[in-house]
Amino acid sequence: MGGNKVTIIILTWNGLAYTKRCLETLRGRTAFNDYEVVVVDNGSTDGTVEYLRSLPWLRLLENRENLGFVRGNNRALAESVGDSDFVLLNNDTEIVQPDWLSRLQATAYGAPEVGIVGARLRRPDGMLQHAGTYMPIETFWGQQLGAGEKDVNQFNADAEVEGVVFACAYIKREVYERVGPLDEDYFSYFEDSDYCLKARSQGFKVFCCGSATIVHHENTSTKVNKVSFEHLFLESQKTFRRKWQAALESSRYTLEVNWHSLLNFPTGYANSSRELVLELDRQGVRVNYRYLYGPGTAFARPEPEQSTSYMVNVIRGRRVNPSGVHVSYGQGDSFRTDYRSYKIGYTMLEVDGLPREWVRRANLMDEVWTPSSFNADTFRASGVESPVHVMPLGVNPAYFNPNIEGYPVPGVYTFLSAFEWGERKAPEVLLRAFNDEFRAGEQAVLVCKVYNQDASVNVPRQVSRLGLKDGGGRVVFSINEVVPAHQLGALYRSADCFVLPSRGEGWGLPVLEAMACGLPVIATAWSAQTDFMNDRVAYPLRVEGLVPAEAKCPYYEGFNWAEPSYEHLRQLLRHVFENREEARLKGARASAEVLGRWTWRHSAEKIIRRLREVG
Repeated sequence: MGGNKVTIIILTWNGLAYTKRCLETLRGRTAFNDYEVVVVDNGSTDGTVEYLRSLPWLRLLENRENLGFVRGNNRALAESVGDSDFVLLNNDTEIVQPDWLSRLQATAYGAPEVGIVGARLRRPDGMLQHAGTYMPIETFWGQQLGAGEKDVNQFNADAEVEGVVFACAYIKREVYERVGPLDEDYFSYFEDSDYCLKARSQGFKVFCCGSATIVHHENTSTKVNKVSFEHLFLESQKTFRRKWQAALESSRYTLEVNWHSLLNFPTGYANSSRELVLELDRQGVRVNYRYLYGPGTAFARPEPEQSTSYMVNVIRGRRVNPSGVHVSYGQGDSFRTDYRSYKIGYTMLEVDGLPREWVRRANLMDEVWTPSSFNADTFRASGVESPVHVMPLGVNPAYFNPNIEGYPVPGVYTFLSAFEWGERKAPEVLLRAFNDEFRAGEQAVLVCKVYNQDASVNVPRQVSRLGLKDGGGRVVFSINEVVPAHQLGALYRSADCFVLPSRGEGWGLPVLEAMACGLPVIATAWSAQTDFMNDRVAYPLRVEGLVPAEAKCPYYEGFNWAEPSYEHLRQLLRHVFENREEARLKGARASAEVLGRWTWRHSAEKIIRRLREVG
């Protein structure tokens, strides 16, 4: 279905320069066969009315005074007869895609239950403003997905969301007929969240169209008219809370879990912990939080209280419920044992055995979770008698997919590796293999994104000791340069192949992220990553044998990890370089596999099923 006529409603209240830009780009860049434009002016005094009267291709409705966003739009909605759908569009927006309206309509009619569709909103400075909204019930301070992130085309797929801002919103005619006009108890602000919730209560779904982007200048009406944004916002917030607080508090969460972990440290556990708690929250699980630190843990000091994620900060402020289910997500020797209620330990390790203290703590748990079958087998073989369940980790498809914008170097085939410097990642195997296999004159380069948190380790000095040849393959290092998490996908998309010959992985998140982005991957065929990596979707690197891990890391006394094959790595590097179309197709299969099976949504769904089983 689709192809309906669309009535585009634009509200103006001074701000002539913005209105001109909006209408010029709308008229000049919209490739859509059947639409009309209705402009409602709310008593402008800066020449806006005279300008609008000069445009014969739009219909102008004039109000003598400022009726506000809600009443102004309601007038246009009420006076638009026929069966057209509606688009509410702010006058401080700019159209940059000729097919923006076609894309919004296609999403609106992608499924019968879709009722309201918003667009990705980007600020003029290139920062993302909006890819949907959600309302934390602790604060009722609405949040916009992606706000403040550099736009690298994240959130590029259609996605169901709780709400969208009405700076650009496609509303199907049947939604308006069933839900009615915007609620006039609001003057401006929160009316969009209110309307989306009403539509959802009527069985409609709200989506953000990931392929339609609009430039939005944001809050210009209050600025040009010197009106207090804060006053309008807070008054509308009071109205929204009065109408929705009880309903949202009774329906938002259907499960509860107490989560003992890290959230605000730059570690693997903290990074995956953040993604898990956010996804659990999205799926209706109230996550209470307690920081997992102290003797025997990786961190003996409190973590920072605030992060860049508003929702993480909200979750971090919740207190645990002693009588509920408790999940300790971190090193096995830090599992919380001081609760009489149901206790779950959730951990991983990259070697073929568990330290004695890990086993002891695991056996004090009611059950143990681990991401991979490799770890599940290791735990049982090491003496863990508590039931062991595989709970995989995942990726966020909003940030890791083939449509993320990359910045490749033209004419140069780029191999990328990203790792924390240390023996486990086998950097000497990678660097020597690449340097020996390629010549400096070949159009190939290895980019190593290196993290080094050990101040006693001098990475350039260690590289120098390897004696790499000046005439060999070119290697470029980025050491401890911070890439914001939302831009990591752009790093992968700037490369042609990802390579990581590690000796062992507790999960292998960078490998999974690279696969999600559509890169062919060369990685060691051992440990946890073999759950999602095989020769159909990657280039598994042969293992020469298992070697004692304690020789490289005393903590792993008595355990083994794998030794990746230097010769096979050379062969795979050359093969990918010379068979680029094959590699590209393998990367495409990898992306489809990962995005279809290995996302945080899939992870959270499995956790939720288990939480329901344990009560």
